[in-house]
Amino acid sequence: MTLLSVPDMSCGHCKASVTEALSALPGTATISVDLTTRQVDVAGTATAEAILAALNEIGFPAHVIAAK
Repeated sequence: MTLLSVPDMSCGHCKASVTEALSALPGTATISVDLTTRQVDVAGTATAEAILAALNEIGFPAHVIAAK
């Protein structure tokens, strides 16, 4: 599980873009996006570095809050 803060995420379109980008990333099992807290929870085998790179690529810089 990797919990990220995505401060620039603010609307349904943002949520859809983030979900789509992370769903295409190998090793993501489940993705939960919370617009209220602007956090994304990703479960699976994808590394935090790969997740951050995928988000940066679509214009949503993020940082890791917690990783297990």
